Amino acid sequence: MMKYSEMNKEQLLNELKKERERYNYYQSKRFSYDMTRGKPAPEQLELSNEMCDIKYLGDFKAENGFDCRNYGILDGLPEVKKLMGDIMGVDASKVIVCGNSSLNIMHNILTKFMLSGVGGGCTPWSKLEKVKFICPVPGYDRHFTICENLGIDMIPVELKEDGPDMDLIEKLVREDESIKGMWAMPRYSNPDGCTYSDETIRRIANMECKAEDFRVFFDDAYAVHFLDNGPEKILNIVDECQKSGNENRAFVFCSTSKITFAGGGISAVASSKANIEWYNKYLFIQTIGFDKLNQLRHVKFLKDYEGIIEHMKKHARLLKPKFDIVLNSLEKELEGLDILEWSKPKGGYFISINTIDGLADKVVSLAKDCGVLLTPAGSTFPYKKDPRNRNIRIAPSFPSVSDLAEAVRVLCVCVKICSIEYYYDKL
Repeated sequence: MMKYSEMNKEQLLNELKKERERYNYYQSKRFSYDMTRGKPAPEQLELSNEMCDIKYLGDFKAENGFDCRNYGILDGLPEVKKLMGDIMGVDASKVIVCGNSSLNIMHNILTKFMLSGVGGGCTPWSKLEKVKFICPVPGYDRHFTICENLGIDMIPVELKEDGPDMDLIEKLVREDESIKGMWAMPRYSNPDGCTYSDETIRRIANMECKAEDFRVFFDDAYAVHFLDNGPEKILNIVDECQKSGNENRAFVFCSTSKITFAGGGISAVASSKANIEWYNKYLFIQTIGFDKLNQLRHVKFLKDYEGIIEHMKKHARLLKPKFDIVLNSLEKELEGLDILEWSKPKGGYFISINTIDGLADKVVSLAKDCGVLLTPAGSTFPYKKDPRNRNIRIAPSFPSVSDLAEAVRVLCVCVKICSIEYYYDKL
């Protein structure tokens, strides 16, 4: 098919009429599809229903004989620390197991930095004139919301296929002492699905920072969330920081929210020995302990890292057909038109699409009027401001296969309509 950019006004009007007819037809069907967030589908949640059986609590005893119904073991059951450490590739001695939300740990640690500093006599960040964070984009909206809530300025840096633009990041952190940290999603990033290369991780660990209290927040949320044969391997950022002499630089986070139950999983943080001791000190003040019964049933149900991988293969068998529906539909409808770019992830929960500059919000609005809810345009950038107004995050996990197929057809029609109008207005 001829590209819209090569058509004259008459040809564009003919195409617009055809796509408007399709749109009106879909609109008449009164769809109600939600692709705003990466929620596990009911079928995925059901994969872990067995974990609710009382047999996974047994006599309520951990491997060391501890009664999980009682107070104690603030940093998590030893066997669960190993389980979560294996997900992150970190030794269990450098892990703390917490509640159901890794986002809660990130917010908690950043708040501690603001109130008390990172330790070692460093000034609390709240007493500084400016605090800035580097934010690879497109990225995870909730990371940006935490920074915005705490008054931390955000510096967007382009995310490439092998990680963020390290040349730019190295220059920024070398020159600006107010840059205190950066976000990173090193595996199957949200929303592009990229995985950081070994070189990128080494450069993050080794880069010269003007701020001695610079910290990296490695959100390894999709560490085992592959779509094909198995998870992609990455370097251990904690070990790399230790090798480089910056052993306290990195914190790594993960959870089982998209492994077992999104609302009832367990989370963990890993870091250097000094950072773990520092955080344990604050947790001792904050809580008597986390839900060890939940920890116990998780480790008895999942068993070990190999057990997790086998469990995630079941998720992949449910998720991959949905990703294929989106990717095949985009290719069938839009390939060769030069009006949309899209990622082809090997894991994670999202597909990232880029419209022609300036059209993302129009596509989202048009889809909404047809009953298809997409993540608001701009959400994948700090302050919800995409300077090119082109990125949209697609979350295919929750809708049924049949609903998803219809929703993507609507999306494609909306992209076509907005693109045709764009080129028409240029003539």
